[in-house]
Amino acid sequence: MSDTNSPAASSTIEYPRPVPEWAPRAPKARYWLHILLLLATCFTTLVMGARMQFNFQRGQPALSFYDDSVPFFPASWAYSHPARLLGGLPFMATLMLFFLAHEMGHYLYCRRYGVFATLPFFIPMPTPIGTMGAVILIRSRIRSRTALFDIGIAGPIAGFVVALAVLMISLGWSKPAHPGFGPADYELGYPLIFRAAHSLLGSLGLLKGAAGLPLNRVLLHPAAIAAWVGMLATSLNLLPGGQLDGGHIIFSIAPRAHKIVSRLTILILLPMAYYLWTGWFVWAILLWLSSFRHPQVAELPRISGGRMWLAGFALLMLVLTLTPAPMGHASFPEALRQFRGR
Repeated sequence: MSDTNSPAASSTIEYPRPVPEWAPRAPKARYWLHILLLLATCFTTLVMGARMQFNFQRGQPALSFYDDSVPFFPASWAYSHPARLLGGLPFMATLMLFFLAHEMGHYLYCRRYGVFATLPFFIPMPTPIGTMGAVILIRSRIRSRTALFDIGIAGPIAGFVVALAVLMISLGWSKPAHPGFGPADYELGYPLIFRAAHSLLGSLGLLKGAAGLPLNRVLLHPAAIAAWVGMLATSLNLLPGGQLDGGHIIFSIAPRAHKIVSRLTILILLPMAYYLWTGWFVWAILLWLSSFRHPQVAELPRISGGRMWLAGFALLMLVLTLTPAPMGHASFPEALRQFRGR
């Protein structure tokens, strides 16, 4: 029998207070890191752009590395003559503008829908183009299919517009190759958009003697190389699968078809990697790793009719920018033969 006079029995019963709904806070921006990576990437792309301009002025393909007197990443070579660094400005400016436009397209639409995202992280790297691109990190949930669609497609559209503008200008700066010019270390394959722009400018008489020549007989200006990189990056991001922009577009339109489309894309990339370009193996693996995950978004509302037209435009961009063989002589059997030969 309990004692009703005890303090425990006579005290008022306190019920648990309701827990307020948790609202995430925006992560603290590390502006110093963004600025540091931006400056470092500007430097690495400037150095590689200086080498491209050096080759271009001597009548060699911009991506030629046969001159043993110049290191692969010629930082000291360029720094010793400031005029050489200035020559790298067109490539650096156009390439950085493309990546900035692409990532800011994503970022601004994240802001529009209240999704927390970082500013772009640029990735400096002594590659033939001086970078591995740029990324933003999304730190909160995307709550609707509409938001997912808009965020996914904004980057490719913004980047494509910049790359197209650069392409139309820089093809006019390019020049015909002389008959005895040596091959580039990286022989480029060209997407449909390059061929269409080359044909259009040639018909308008804007190619400085390169009209009528095939693209593999044209010395591309370094800014045109930046446009080529931009088109390639656009097509890679629009591959319909996984966590790529194209995968987000597919998921926002038809969530149940996302995994199927992702796996079909992988099956298409595998023979392309064997017969055309070994780099497709890397993208097939990336799609396979990310095809099992997708953003958790509400089922309703569905994508509206106007956005379906934009999805059609995304497909058109993919067709125009996709290069089945971005690098010549880079199929799996050829790469294997070169490896054994070395």
